[in-house]
Amino acid sequence: MRHITTYDAPATGLRSIGDTSWHTRGVCHGMDPEDADATFFPLPRDHEAIAEAKEMCGQCPVRRDCLNYALENVLREGVWGGLTEAERRPWHDGLPQRLDYSRVIAFFNGRDVHLTESERQVVIDHAYVRGWRPDRLAGALQISHKHARDLLRQAANKVFDRDRTLGVPRRKTKRKHTTPATSRPAPTTSAAGQPMSRPVASASTHAPFGKAA
Repeated sequence: MRHITTYDAPATGLRSIGDTSWHTRGVCHGMDPEDADATFFPLPRDHEAIAEAKEMCGQCPVRRDCLNYALENVLREGVWGGLTEAERRPWHDGLPQRLDYSRVIAFFNGRDVHLTESERQVVIDHAYVRGWRPDRLAGALQISHKHARDLLRQAANKVFDRDRTLGVPRRKTKRKHTTPATSRPAPTTSAAGQPMSRPVASASTHAPFGKAA
């Protein structure tokens, strides 16, 4: 904790194991090193000191970054991110299977994120869906081209098996809107049942008055 309160790191916009640029935004930054050690490294049964540390962590805007830093660097002692050593133990044990979609999104936005095994698998699946080429995935995950090609092939087989088992949903076809036919007046019938034709007005009837032809 001593280096957190005194060390200034330039903001890099990256999220990785070695990233410490979030330190300067922490509530504990600028504290006296001895006071910081006494506050964030209390004795296991010193509940008053633990409550004081948690109260400070509750006001910290980078509490999540602090917790990730402790988990990724296997820092098991002290209060980090508002959690004690005992409270962080399940996180340490289940770290490889942790799935944080905000970290996956950060990875696709170009940030250097130290992915867990589960997060890495999600990245591979989404890379296949997005149509990434093996060279792009290899550069992002810092692996060989052949390894990236095999990972994308496995993702493709997974999608194929899923569609074969569950079926591919059909696209909804748009219904064509038909215009209703214009109704024509029914022909009038005579008393004998024969249709009667309507009289057609001659052109001379509505012709304007003028010289006789």
